[in-house]
Amino acid sequence: MKTVFMFITDWCPYCKQALSFMEDLKKEHPEYGNLEVKIIDEERQPEIAKQYDYYYVPTYYVDGVKVHEGVPSRDIVRKVFKEASK
Repeated sequence: MKTVFMFITDWCPYCKQALSFMEDLKKEHPEYGNLEVKIIDEERQPEIAKQYDYYYVPTYYVDGVKVHEGVPSRDIVRKVFKEASK
């Protein structure tokens, strides 16, 4: 499995929504429970966030490749998890 990096901010409503989608998908699909998702708050960890090329949160990187940026959906989060599971 590949590591997922998720970039967020505390005040972003879409980040909260994406986190909720992630929790739900992990409950529904136990195989996603073993995925390693490193959540990086760009305001608390700017030294890490500045190493990546993105403008909007939430943003997902899988194995160093950006797979989504911006407003999430349940299907988008599922695709991120599927990509990380390959």
